[in-house]
Amino acid sequence: MKLVPAQTAHAQIVAVLTAWGMPPDLVATTAEVMIETDLAGVDSHGISMLMDYGESRAKGRLNVMARPRIIRENPVTALVDADAGLGHPASVFGMELAIQKAKAAGVGVVAVRNSHHFGAAGHYASLAAAAGLIGLVTSATRTIGVVPTRSAVPVLGTNPIAFAAPARRNRALRLDMATSTTASNKVKVYDLKGKPLPTGWVLDGAGVPVLDAAEAWDTIKNRDIGGLTPLGGTEDMASHKGYGLAMMAHVLGGTLSGASFSPIRVRTQRPQDPDDLGHFFMALDPGAFRDEGAFEADLDDAIDVLHGSTPIDPARPVLVPGEPEAMSRTERLRDGIPMPDSLAKRLRAVCDACGAPFLIG
Repeated sequence: MKLVPAQTAHAQIVAVLTAWGMPPDLVATTAEVMIETDLAGVDSHGISMLMDYGESRAKGRLNVMARPRIIRENPVTALVDADAGLGHPASVFGMELAIQKAKAAGVGVVAVRNSHHFGAAGHYASLAAAAGLIGLVTSATRTIGVVPTRSAVPVLGTNPIAFAAPARRNRALRLDMATSTTASNKVKVYDLKGKPLPTGWVLDGAGVPVLDAAEAWDTIKNRDIGGLTPLGGTEDMASHKGYGLAMMAHVLGGTLSGASFSPIRVRTQRPQDPDDLGHFFMALDPGAFRDEGAFEADLDDAIDVLHGSTPIDPARPVLVPGEPEAMSRTERLRDGIPMPDSLAKRLRAVCDACGAPFLIG
């Protein structure tokens, strides 16, 4: 394990994307989203995704030259085609368009289709909060790794939901969650670090928890039975709630945009076919409902009450959604981004394959 300065990790992402032929403006957008994801502590969705993106590009599934375009629009909604490109540029485009519409009409809703993995959903919700708006983001997913409640076989993806709202005295509240007990790529991170999994993240086909991270990752990626649990873990622990949230995320992110549903797509998908993922972005102006500053003041009061609640352990005060990520960002900007040696080795292979300089070592 080493600590890599954020500017070095950012430069590494830029070098690889540039070597792949991505236009400079799209490189800048994608690299910013990816490095902010790593700074927030979401190691599963940042620089570690370069190997996956490289594989998709090599198979012809990923169009690194893609530019998102509007194909249907009215004053408050729009449908965007990502042209089989990485999800980061299309998602920034989509949320910025939703923000523009919300500032004009009180609400803006944009759906994106024909996209790929877009990183951490919370980044895009935060764009709305930074503009003084409420943001809601969901996405369909490519990986089929989650077993619905009562199922022995995986059918769903981790289908994320993100929400952000602006305050005034406090940081914006930011929720970013998978609708599974954990994200599949977090299992990969545990494998890279050689750490055992928490009980209940992954079940085998008989419903028995899998604790070995390598075995769990193999279960998710290569086996037809067993997988990640919905949020809640088991039926007795209300996994039907996570299952329902996963379907809500897919309906908004995938069905609404006309993007694919993975269990259906994989029946006919060729290796070179794009993932055709869908995303959902909503921006809502509090000023359409409240006097100026009233929403932010009330949210500040609510956050203050949460901060003031008595903790079980005085050394571990009560936090609100978004604060762990903000604390991680401060720490990692100061100390560097943790980089397992196994990940650095894989990144070197990506660089060697495309002729990009290896900057991590």
